[in-house]
Amino acid sequence: MEQKKNKAMHITLWIAQGLLAAMFIMAGFMKATQPVDALAESLVWVTSTPLGLVRFIGVSELLGGIGLLLPAILRIKPFLTIWAALGIGAIMLLAAIFHGSRGEFEAIGFNVIMLAVALFIAWGRSKKTPIAAK
Repeated sequence: MEQKKNKAMHITLWIAQGLLAAMFIMAGFMKATQPVDALAESLVWVTSTPLGLVRFIGVSELLGGIGLLLPAILRIKPFLTIWAALGIGAIMLLAAIFHGSRGEFEAIGFNVIMLAVALFIAWGRSKKTPIAAK
């Protein structure tokens, strides 16, 4: 029974990692590469934020998304997946504070959900079903 629980948790974590990684890779790539005018169509806040910060956020999200998958898939330093999840959690916490300071309270719920998923991955990969290195 315990083995079935661990397998279910392992699969659940892979699904969470894949979905969160896909979202952050896409969002990060967009923020890191698109012109501000194109970004402003969907992300109003970029027009009043320094371009360097927008690009930094994009690169951080992109690397975090990659970090959720590559170390675990390749089994090379898989503890980095835990650190990537914690990094994404930090990004979401800072995003919630940023949106709150701008009065954009409708965006905070999404940040909290993504923070919870990232923390679930960090907890699951560190305590429940760690991935062994090669």
